Amino acid sequence: MTLPVIISTILVACMGLAVAMVRMRAAARPVTAKKIILPPLFMSTGALMFLFPVFRVPWWEVWFSIGAGIIFSSLLILTSNFEVRDEQIFLKPSKAFAVIIVGLVFVRVLLKVAIGQTIEIGEMGGVFFLLAFGMIVSWRIAMFWKYKRLERRLQIT
Repeated sequence: MTLPVIISTILVACMGLAVAMVRMRAAARPVTAKKIILPPLFMSTGALMFLFPVFRVPWWEVWFSIGAGIIFSSLLILTSNFEVRDEQIFLKPSKAFAVIIVGLVFVRVLLKVAIGQTIEIGEMGGVFFLLAFGMIVSWRIAMFWKYKRLERRLQIT
């Protein structure tokens, strides 16, 4: 393994832990539609990497990466539920979420090691960005749908 692969693997592990910690804290504050929608929008700016040829990937890898992200997001979708407290909507804390995030980071590291030998580091960065983007967008769409459904139910009562 090369030094850039090792460094990026360590950074991914740290980011995974940060996501788990942020998610645990988020359960203490009410959820809004804006808080659900903004993270994928902020992340979408990362697609500017594809302006540079070193990060570009073939179309089949684009679809494969996004598809894998959508499949991985299914675990996050299953563990992201809401509850009503004091007429406000909160994210229900899930003990499984932290385990799932650590597991997804582990799988991602294994994939990186497995394919890191066959593709260039820039292309690998593009593949993993697409995987993460496919995962967060599909997860947040499902969260938004669940949130809106619960919000409508709150307005009816």
